[in-house]
Amino acid sequence: MKTILKIFMLFCCAVSFAQTTVKGTVTDNNGQPLPGANIIVVGTTTGTISDFDGKFTLTYNQEPPFSIQISSVGFETVTKEITTNPQTVEVILVEGTSLDEVVISASRTPERIFESPVTVERFGLKEIKNTASADFYDGLENLKGVDVNTNSLTFKSVNTRGFATFANTRFMQLVDGMDNSTPALNFPIGNLMGMNETDIQSVELLPGAASALYGANAFNGILFMRSKSPFDHQGISGYYKQGMTSQDAAGDNTYRDAGIRMAYKFSDKFAAKVNFGWLKGTDWAANNYNGKPGTGDTRDALGYDGYNVYGDEVATNIRAASGGLGIIPDVVVSRTGYNEEDLTDYNAESVKADWGLYYRPWANDFEIQYVGKVGTGSTIYQGTNRYYINGFTQEQHKIEVKNDNFFLRGYIVSDKAGDSYDMVFTGININRSWKSDEDWFGQYIQTYAAATLGGANDTQAHAAARAAAETGRLVPGTPEFQAAFNNVITNPDFASGSKFQDASKYYHVDGNYNFSHLWDEIEIQVGGSYRQYSLNSFGTIYTDYDGNIDYNEYGLYTQLQKQLDLNENLKLKLTGSIRYDKSEFFDGFLSPRLSAGFTINENHNIRGSFQTGFRNPTTQDLFIGLDAGRAILVGSAPDNLDRYTRTYGVSASGQLLGVPSTVQQSGRAAYENSYLATSVQAFAQSENPADLVIANSDLVTPEKVTSFEVGYRGKLNKTIVDLSVYYNKYQDFISGENVIAPLYGEVGDNSLSLAAVANGDYKVYQTYTNSPADVNAFGGSIGVSTKVFGDFDLSGNYTYAKQDFDEDAFPDFRTNFNTPEHKVKASFGNTDLFKNFGFNLAWRWSDNYYWQATFGDGEIPSYHTLDAQINLRVPSFKSTFKAGATNILGDEYFTAIGTGNIGSMYYVSWTINNL
Repeated sequence: MKTILKIFMLFCCAVSFAQTTVKGTVTDNNGQPLPGANIIVVGTTTGTISDFDGKFTLTYNQEPPFSIQISSVGFETVTKEITTNPQTVEVILVEGTSLDEVVISASRTPERIFESPVTVERFGLKEIKNTASADFYDGLENLKGVDVNTNSLTFKSVNTRGFATFANTRFMQLVDGMDNSTPALNFPIGNLMGMNETDIQSVELLPGAASALYGANAFNGILFMRSKSPFDHQGISGYYKQGMTSQDAAGDNTYRDAGIRMAYKFSDKFAAKVNFGWLKGTDWAANNYNGKPGTGDTRDALGYDGYNVYGDEVATNIRAASGGLGIIPDVVVSRTGYNEEDLTDYNAESVKADWGLYYRPWANDFEIQYVGKVGTGSTIYQGTNRYYINGFTQEQHKIEVKNDNFFLRGYIVSDKAGDSYDMVFTGININRSWKSDEDWFGQYIQTYAAATLGGANDTQAHAAARAAAETGRLVPGTPEFQAAFNNVITNPDFASGSKFQDASKYYHVDGNYNFSHLWDEIEIQVGGSYRQYSLNSFGTIYTDYDGNIDYNEYGLYTQLQKQLDLNENLKLKLTGSIRYDKSEFFDGFLSPRLSAGFTINENHNIRGSFQTGFRNPTTQDLFIGLDAGRAILVGSAPDNLDRYTRTYGVSASGQLLGVPSTVQQSGRAAYENSYLATSVQAFAQSENPADLVIANSDLVTPEKVTSFEVGYRGKLNKTIVDLSVYYNKYQDFISGENVIAPLYGEVGDNSLSLAAVANGDYKVYQTYTNSPADVNAFGGSIGVSTKVFGDFDLSGNYTYAKQDFDEDAFPDFRTNFNTPEHKVKASFGNTDLFKNFGFNLAWRWSDNYYWQATFGDGEIPSYHTLDAQINLRVPSFKSTFKAGATNILGDEYFTAIGTGNIGSMYYVSWTINNL
């Protein structure tokens, strides 16, 4: 027993003796503490981070000597030798340049942004903490080459290099490797289900095509967001923001945003974290009451259809509806609609949480992790119509195994529509709930005829007719209106309701292995991915009336990278990638990428690349079956054309031709028996059948892009320059085509189909197809940053973007370029104006541009906006206080037709212990 006790005591002494304790403080070259700096024992994964005061304690189970490495994003790395036990070190990190920052996205491997083979934008911890925007996601708008279209207060759409609507299926958003797009919509809905500010490690943005490494939809660019590891960033941190939004239409309203992060490292093998965030405010109210083209400019117009007025989309030619009575004028009359403010409460809210368990079985870089995410919220989305996304919920669950050389992850993404509804159909069906369209127009026609026979002039007769037809109209604010509103938004049948139902999901697996640790001569990576979609909208969005629609796609890729040291200063880095992708519905194809980076010396790098990208048709392109009011949207998957089938009434004039009173028409008519909508409009004016052009849209196939890019990164004295130019050539550009399918006759027969068009017996469809036109785009950007007046940060960038497309030759194809030709952005600030105090100003200017989307087209005026913030660090409270404002000049602007004007936002925030 004594022997055992002696051995145990000797073992305890040995363990105690072998533990070395290192304490220290990390500061910058201005003497300010650096929280969140990484301290790691060289050659191991043992490490810690500095606290809010820059202090750290590191315990390592080995006697000196050994080395520790201290690093922080934006600063030069320092190595210290540890020679005694215990030892205290003072570490000063010199601020580096943006060229020294490490990125992963460009090549799927860590590399200095200076040597990246393609353009990369990085938004690191320093930029996040100093952004003048209300949150980090809004701050992305200040990056060069980046467009942010504001859908609503809580839903912004990020894009690069043109061709985007709010349904931006050309841009990918990844959060810790997981695709953030919603299964039902096929695109990310901003940061509504994204990350909390205190958990962000870095944000990288890769403009342009990247399908060779990232597959489908990595077409215009990818946004990468990485969170902090609980092994490296422990403790509790949080923030609270209080402020207000100010807009002419909505007035002044309270804005609140709060988040908390809790992370704990139980041992070198196990760690966990939890995040929670909550945001609540009032959305930007939309009150564009201008009439859409061809419907009259004001509400007095007979066929008025206002952008933010819903229910007035229902219109008819009253002479045709009367059976051709000569006393009835040949004009289109619309029902009276409801303003958007009557159909939504403009509540903007986001509640999100995520959690993770992280296990390192051998206490090294091999890690097994489970991550779960859930978010719910309310916002406004503008697509073909305006939609109130209310109580929308999205979940993600991921299991990943990885180390420094490989990863293998699988995750599932699912969503539920909650109480979301279509505001256009809400207005339409509130109207129909008290009076059917047939009764309303019947009363209108009868009253007009009676008034005219009684001696009234045309204006008086129309006024009397509308007053009579409006008898019994439900008035907003009354119990009767509220009851009808509640019935409509809870009814999923769009013939009488407006509620969306959805419980779609997709399953995704992807993996990558980097063989660089096995071969020094060349770096080789291989990887692949598989995804299965399962659509379930209960027939409200897709044609899944009888059950889920399932389909899949997969891809395989490889990349080779080699660096050639030509001499002491000259280096050439060559990268080649190729990917094979196959969708269940389309032939497989290859996407290659070649790039070269030429480093002249440590301060100058020239890069060039040839890239390809592809975009599989989205779930909506393939399987949508939705009557959106102004057009019926029918996806072009082969088995989708017959699933969308409806019965329509035929006019009295049509019945005189021997056509039954009702006919059945499927979505196939849009693709196999239709005229171009613009040609029908021309025919209506000329009455010349030669003006009619047969459409018969082809079924959609994948869209492809070939991109050429040349760029330069360099340091000229104290000035950092990053510039690039590109040219994109698109093939099989996916676009919507507006067509008209007659209810009887065959297009081109010059008889029945012409009569159907003349009698108004047709349906308007939007098909999903590929343009035969040449669609190209080119542009470039330059960013410059420097220090002025000592240590003040000054930066600016300019972006040019231009579409090359002959719209006159292809008037029925809509490219939705939606991008200003010129953009200028600038920022000025100082993180340490004086001790613990900093500020930042950010200014943006956008050229005017033309917005084109299914909801509406129109000119977007040029605008400029100024954001500002001041911040104060209080080390004794481990806190940072910030006061800021966006659009501080108060000049309201908008980025798309139909959205609310963007006003100003004022806020104060308190962030505590954010390492």
